[in-house]
Amino acid sequence: MIRPPPAFWLTVLVIAFPLIAAETLPYPPRSQNETVAGYGNRTGLATILTLDLGNGVKWEGVLVPAGSFVMGSPSGEAKTPQEAAQEQQHKVTISKPFYMGKYELTQKQYATIMGANPSPIKGDELPVANVSCQDAENFCEKAGMLLKRSVKLPTEAQWEYACRAGTTTAYYTGDPVSDLDKICWYSANSGGNPHPVGQKMPNAWGLYDMYGNIREIVRDLYAAKPQGDAVDPTGPTEGDKADHVIRGGAYTANALMAGNCRSASRRPTESLKTTGFRVIVEIEEKQQSASP
Repeated sequence: MIRPPPAFWLTVLVIAFPLIAAETLPYPPRSQNETVAGYGNRTGLATILTLDLGNGVKWEGVLVPAGSFVMGSPSGEAKTPQEAAQEQQHKVTISKPFYMGKYELTQKQYATIMGANPSPIKGDELPVANVSCQDAENFCEKAGMLLKRSVKLPTEAQWEYACRAGTTTAYYTGDPVSDLDKICWYSANSGGNPHPVGQKMPNAWGLYDMYGNIREIVRDLYAAKPQGDAVDPTGPTEGDKADHVIRGGAYTANALMAGNCRSASRRPTESLKTTGFRVIVEIEEKQQSASP
């Protein structure tokens, strides 16, 4: 029997390994200062996903790249010791890109899927409000069945990562609280009412109303102390199923006093009348990319 020389097997290994790696590599992380458009070009992923909910009602999702960030607030940012304890900094990796609602879910979108509108102040383009955690999860389930896609609430980590869009400051525009008028509806500028989505300045990744208008339910059950460093954390496995983490501020928020319209601000489920949500849609497996 003639044995191939060692160089032959080395050649086979060199040729075969990239093929195996291409199948098993995780999604590439976002490079420092890389734009969403640049990440989309590098990975072959569309930067905007538009889905038809029926009756001509559309949902738009913005591509959120994979990557890592420091979750929580630095020393001195939180207004109270309790807030500081709830916002302890830790490193989180989001291993897969996803599409996040460009806007908070509107009343028209919710009613199209659920056949009802629980919001106390009505308006097609206003964010849906007065919904429970179970209502939000029911919407995700029904929308997912209709669209044949994985529709979910964002995890708390996904929400903050997307909100920050690569920034490390209290707001995605910087630290000055005076920036709030440009980026969100809160008690000082809302007139006591919610406003149509998308009227304020978005963050660098194209997401609107992350700090105000309506508070947003996320997937994680609430725990006063955040988890430590993690990859794709999903929060506690046990707890009150009706008590999820709430992110962002609302049109009623006294942000100047409480500081509750910040990237790191988190709280338990409170008044449902000012609580809504936005959803994410996961990347389909056939869209996965192993670009370096």
